[in-house]
Amino acid sequence: MQNSDKSGVSPLNISDSAFRRFSVAPMLDWTDRHCRTFHRKLSKHAVLYTEMITTGAIIFGKGDYLAFGEHEMPVALQLGGSDPKALAECAKRAQEYGYNEVNLNVGCPSDRVQNGRFGACLMAEPKLVADCVAAMKSEVSIPVTVKTRIGIDEQDSYEFLTNLIEASHEIGCDDFIIHARKAWLQGLSPKENREIPPLDYPRVYKLKQDYPHLHISINGGVKTLEECEHHLAHIDGVMVGREAYSNPFLLSQVDEKLYGDKPFSQTRHEVVRSMYDYFEQEMSRGANFWHIARHMLGIFQNQPGARGFRRHLSENGHKKDADINVMEKALTFVPENT
Repeated sequence: MQNSDKSGVSPLNISDSAFRRFSVAPMLDWTDRHCRTFHRKLSKHAVLYTEMITTGAIIFGKGDYLAFGEHEMPVALQLGGSDPKALAECAKRAQEYGYNEVNLNVGCPSDRVQNGRFGACLMAEPKLVADCVAAMKSEVSIPVTVKTRIGIDEQDSYEFLTNLIEASHEIGCDDFIIHARKAWLQGLSPKENREIPPLDYPRVYKLKQDYPHLHISINGGVKTLEECEHHLAHIDGVMVGREAYSNPFLLSQVDEKLYGDKPFSQTRHEVVRSMYDYFEQEMSRGANFWHIARHMLGIFQNQPGARGFRRHLSENGHKKDADINVMEKALTFVPENT
C-alpha cells in the first residue's frame, strides 16, 4: 500500500500556502489509511494527516506503520517522540515512502504520551523540540512542521508559547499548527482536554501578527466552513478534526469554498459507492469490512434516514461475512438523491 514513488519529491508543493489552507487533523484510532481514502473522495486539496505514530512503533514494530496509498496524497505523517536521532530516522523513512510532510506532535496530553516524554509535555522543553526538528530537517527536504497547544497547566502565558515557536524557528522551522487550547497534563482526560480548556483564537491570531513570516494554522472547535473562512482572514490555514470525521460530507465543499475549485458534483450515495472498488481490493488482501466502513457512518449526518443507515451498518458491519451487500442495504434507508 505504500506510495510507489520513493523519490521523496512531492507531486504537490505542500509548503505552498495554496495547499495548506485546510487540513484534517491527526486523530488516534480514526485517521488511518482507510479513513484517508474515504476523505480523499470528498476533497482533492485537503491535507490529510496520519494518526500519531510513535518512533518506537516505526523503528521496532513488526507492522508497516508507514504504508499508505498514493491516492491519499497530499498526506502528512505525524510523529510522536522526543529522541532527535529516532525522529530523524523516521522522518527519513517517511520521505522515502513519499509523504508530503512530517509533523511533530507537541500537543497530545494523554498519560501514555507523557510517560514516553512526548506530546504536550514537550512544550516545557523548547530546546529539545528545536533539537528534534533540527534533526529531522537535516535528513529530509520535505516540510517538517510542529503541532502544539497554546500552553500546559499553569504555563500558559503568551511568552511561554512564543518561546517554543522562536526556538524551533531559529533552526529553520516556519510552519506551526496551533491547537487554540492549553492542555492540563494532570486532572483531565484526553477527551476532556479537547473540550474543557477554553478556546483562545485571538492568541493564535496575535501569533500570526507578531510573526507574519511564519505559516500559522489554527485547530480546535472548528465546525463549519464559514468558521474556516473567518479564521483564514487572520491566519494561513485551518485544521479540522472531529467535525470532519463525524460529518465527512463537510469536506465536499472544501475545494470550492476554500480553494476556488469547481463545485463538488457527487451525491452522498455516489460517494459511498465510489468506495466499492477500494473495499473489494482491500478485502481481497484480508482487510475487514468494518475496519473500512466504520469511517463512513457519518456520511448522511442530518439527512433523512441517517439513523437507519447508521444502525444497519453498525449492527451488521461487524459480522464475519459482511461485505458490500451490507452497505447497499444500509443505503436503502436513505433517499437516493440525498
